[in-house]
Amino acid sequence: MSSARFYLLGVLFAMIWSSASVAAKLGMVSVQPLVLYQVRFMLAALCLLVLSYLFLKGRRPQGKEWLQLAIFGLLNVTVALGLFALAIHEVAAGIGALQVGVNPLVISVLSAVAAGRKVKSNEVLALVLGLTGVVLAVYPLLGNAYASPKGLFLLGLSTLAYSSAAIYYSSVKWSLTKLTINGWQAFFGALFLLPVTLFFYDRGLNSYDMDFGLSALWLGLPISGLAVYLWLWLLSTDTVKASLFLFLCPIFGFAYAYFILHEPFTLFTLGGLIVVMAALYIGQYKKRQA
Repeated sequence: MSSARFYLLGVLFAMIWSSASVAAKLGMVSVQPLVLYQVRFMLAALCLLVLSYLFLKGRRPQGKEWLQLAIFGLLNVTVALGLFALAIHEVAAGIGALQVGVNPLVISVLSAVAAGRKVKSNEVLALVLGLTGVVLAVYPLLGNAYASPKGLFLLGLSTLAYSSAAIYYSSVKWSLTKLTINGWQAFFGALFLLPVTLFFYDRGLNSYDMDFGLSALWLGLPISGLAVYLWLWLLSTDTVKASLFLFLCPIFGFAYAYFILHEPFTLFTLGGLIVVMAALYIGQYKKRQA
């Protein structure tokens, strides 16, 4: 495999993955947040499971694997991304993109606590810097319709839930392929999310128009399908180098938000973005040295 191909696919992953917040904001103009994400993960599960079983001949889960997949889907999709859907309805898409940068930092610290090992100084510094960057970027948005305390609170809960899901995933000795795991966790996540979606469903707030359809398709197929597949491929090829593409996600995310949604990009935004990227660099520094 050529180095050029690796970096090209890495940039493609970052470009697609970073568009999630903007795509969600566009779809939520037409439908409720949970309705959009319900359809997203139903499409993702269908796409990934068809790819896994019809084309790649993956095997079905057995025994306790069903429970493990159900737990992972509950944490990662139903709770983490369900909360993210509600949060992104309340905050700017650019702030949602910053979460991509902060997530690995939170996971690093929480996984150390869960494993009972001492949290490294660079991990603490990176997390503090990451959170500081988010606060700096959010500050000028709190006085207008681009961010609300409720949305930021839900985004924080989503980050904790996502990190918990990642730690649970790492604690399980999986023998299924990553594609199969992702397909079933999307299925179980959508299944557990369905009662909540139906409970809060308001027919008058949903218009199943072209904006909804395009948003759901983009979230369900290129993002939950192609981008996840690219990420797993990058990780399996070179884990350390793959993590470097996370640096690009906030940049692309803010660019999409500015040019597509016309969200403000101020000196505070730029400063927060730079601080978050510095936090990512510090968090990955010792891994790259090793």
